[in-house]
Amino acid sequence: MERPARPPVYRRIPVRPILCLLPLVVVGVWVCRHRSLIGSGARQMVTANPYWLLMAVATTGLGWVAVSFARQGTVLERLPAGRLFVTQFAAGAANNLLPSGIGASAVNIRFMTGCGLPAARSSAALALYFLAEAIARIGLLPVLLVAFPEALRLGPLLPERDGTAVVVAEVVAVVCGLVPAALAIRPVRRIVRTFVRTALADARSLHLRPSRALALWGGSLAFPLLQAAGLVAVALALELEVQPPHVMLAYLAATAVAAVVPSPGGIGSVDAALVVALVAAGAPVESATSTVLAYRFITVWLPLIPGALVLGTLVRSKIV
Repeated sequence: MERPARPPVYRRIPVRPILCLLPLVVVGVWVCRHRSLIGSGARQMVTANPYWLLMAVATTGLGWVAVSFARQGTVLERLPAGRLFVTQFAAGAANNLLPSGIGASAVNIRFMTGCGLPAARSSAALALYFLAEAIARIGLLPVLLVAFPEALRLGPLLPERDGTAVVVAEVVAVVCGLVPAALAIRPVRRIVRTFVRTALADARSLHLRPSRALALWGGSLAFPLLQAAGLVAVALALELEVQPPHVMLAYLAATAVAAVVPSPGGIGSVDAALVVALVAAGAPVESATSTVLAYRFITVWLPLIPGALVLGTLVRSKIV
C-alpha cells in the first residue's frame, strides 16, 4: 500500500501564526533598540501638566478618525466604519516599522482588497490619499506663514545658498533622468498608464459625490491640524515659551521637510526636523528637544505595542 504523498515543506509552514507574531517581535526589537529615547520621553512626561498631555492623547486618537474619513473618501464603496478605524490604528504601528509609509500602505491595501476592491483600485485609492494629504499639508503652510510671518527665523539654520542650489539641481537631474528611463520599459509604461487611467477615473467619480469629496479633503486637512494640535498640547504641558500658532507652523514645516528622508515612522528625520523647527520658532534647544521627545512618546511609542497587538489580531482574523 502506497503511503500518501506528504505536502511540500512550504505548505507545512504555519504562515498565518508567524504573520500574527511578527509585528510583536519587530516591535520588541524596535523598543529594545530605542529604549533610551523611550525612557527619556517618559521622564519628560512625569513633570508635565497631565491635562495638556491628555489633550495630546485625545488629538492623537482623533487623528486616526480623520485618517479613516480620508480613506473612506478615496473609494465609492462604503467601507465598514469600525474595521476601517481599527485598521488605521493598526496601520500606525506598521508604519513605524517600515519607511515612507510602506507599512500603513500595505495594511490598507490588504484591508481594501479584503473588502472586495480590486488591487488596481486599492492602489489608486492609496495614491489619491497620499496626494490629498500632501496637498492639504503643504497648502496649510503658506496660510500660516502669511498669518504669522515672524514665526520661523530660519536664517541661521539654513545652509549656504550655493550649496543648497547644487543639491537641489542634483536631485532634479537624477529624477529627470530616472523617470524617462523607467517609462522607456514597456511593462512599466503599461502599468503606469493603467494606474493613471484608473486613478483619474476614480478621482473624477469621487468628486461627483459630495459626501466622498468632503470626507477625503476634510479628513486630509484635519489630520495634520490634529497632529499639530497635539504638539501644541505637549508644548503647553511642558511650558515651552513659543506661541501655539508658531508651534503648529513649526510642525507643518518640519514634517514637510522630513518627508523627503524615508525612515520608519519618521524616527530620526521627523525628530530632528521638529527640534530645528521649534528652535527656529524661538524655543531653547533643550526645551525643544524635551518637547519633541514627549510628543513622539505619545504619538509613536505609546500606541506601538497595542497597535501591534491589534495588527496581529486583524491578520489572524483575515481582515488584513
